[in-house]
Amino acid sequence: MNSPIRTLLKTAVAVAAMATVLATHAGEAVVVVMAPGAAALSKDQVANLYLGRANDLKLLDLPDGNPAREAFYKKATDRDAAQIKAVWSRVIFTGKGQPPKEVPDAAAVKKAVAADPKTVGYIEKSAVDASVKVVLELD
Repeated sequence: MNSPIRTLLKTAVAVAAMATVLATHAGEAVVVVMAPGAAALSKDQVANLYLGRANDLKLLDLPDGNPAREAFYKKATDRDAAQIKAVWSRVIFTGKGQPPKEVPDAAAVKKAVAADPKTVGYIEKSAVDASVKVVLELD
C-alpha cells in the first residue's frame, strides 16, 4: 500500500535530488577562452563578436541544445537561441559575416583555441585547463 506519508517522502527526496542537480549547474560559469597570451575581452566585445557586429576573430560555437551554449548566449548577449539564429540569418543574408563554427564539445573548443590565437570560444568553467586562457568569465 502507498500511504500519503510514503508518497510525501518520495516526493521530498525527488525534490531534494533535483535541487542538488540544479545547484550544481547553477554555479557553473561560462568562460570565453583564447590561446594563452591573449588579451582580456569585455562583455561588450564578446557580444559584438557573437552577434556578428565584429569579425576580427574566428568564432567557435557549441552544438544547439548544449546547456553551456544556452547559458553563454543568455549571459553574453541577453538573447535566447531563437534570437541568435535570427541575428545570424540576417548577418549571412546581408553578406556581413559567417556564423561561428560549430564544434562538438569543450575539448574541441580548447584544441581549436590552443592551435590558433585568432580563435575564440566558450566552455564551462569546470572544463578550463592550462591549454587556454580565460579572457572573460560570465556568471
